[in-house]
Amino acid sequence: MTQLRLLISESVDPWFNLAVEEAIFGSMNPNQKVLFLWRNDSTVVIGRAQNPWKECNTRKMDDDHIKLARRHSGGGAVFHDLGNTNFTFMTGKPDYNKDTSTQIIINALKALDLNVETSGRNDLVIHRDDEIRKISGSAYREKADRGFHHGTLLINVDFTRLANYLNPDPKKLQAKGITSVRSRVANLTELLPTVTHAEICGVVTGAFFEHYGAMVEPEFISEINPPNIEGFAERFAEQSSWDWNFGKALEFSHHFDERFTWGGVEVQLVVKDGAIIESKIYSDSLYLDSLEALEKALIGIRYKEADIDHVFGDIIKKYLDGKDSLSELRNWFISAIQ
Repeated sequence: MTQLRLLISESVDPWFNLAVEEAIFGSMNPNQKVLFLWRNDSTVVIGRAQNPWKECNTRKMDDDHIKLARRHSGGGAVFHDLGNTNFTFMTGKPDYNKDTSTQIIINALKALDLNVETSGRNDLVIHRDDEIRKISGSAYREKADRGFHHGTLLINVDFTRLANYLNPDPKKLQAKGITSVRSRVANLTELLPTVTHAEICGVVTGAFFEHYGAMVEPEFISEINPPNIEGFAERFAEQSSWDWNFGKALEFSHHFDERFTWGGVEVQLVVKDGAIIESKIYSDSLYLDSLEALEKALIGIRYKEADIDHVFGDIIKKYLDGKDSLSELRNWFISAIQ
């Protein structure tokens, strides 16, 4: 009999869910066929090679308490709320074939009388109002003996929020990495007004069992009922960390400037692995000693508001004569990097 495993997450924490996914993938028996169903609340998920400051409006995300989660697979940035259903298929080789898992999703939606087609490299689309509209995007990852295919189904996503967080603040960032490509999208509720996450999970599970000709009891997991998976705790700690979600951005530079009543300031930063490796501050201010000290103190500091704010605090204590101007500079500087 085929070895199947079905996990259904009752958590809506993206760090938990992505840690589960990564832990399963790292420890699964290659003879298994795994289906993991999950969803996240109020999250932007970025690909492994993406720069969050380039892809996202990090300032708006911080204001609205939106989490950032970096996945281990490639692809672009997506917004998740409770209107998404996410699926992950994992299979050992040589059986791994992303066309198989794609067909399972197509068959599942067919059970709801939805006719879905593949488009391009990793999308599922429907025809709606004489337009081709995307209802699912996917990403893939492979190891020597296994592979996975994960993606999202748009059920009732708040697209106004998507626009809020996936449009970055205009910044003079020169960044390497993968840039997201936006597509015309549609919710499944436009065709089936009453469809729910639970219903989608049910038809995907049914199509999974039907394809493999076997059934298995689902494992319901959450933070209070974590999965019995080797290495899960370590994965969860990494997935939750700033160093993984922000610090893994590829090297980039940030140039910003402003004029204050006490002088003009121009800042040039180079950031690698989430830390400032080059810092240059130009100014016609009278407080050059403090700015030169700041310039040096920023080297090695994480490109993170709290860390940079701490550096400013130390500088202000040393240069009390320039406290007012340094405090004004501090507020502007922190705002510029958000």
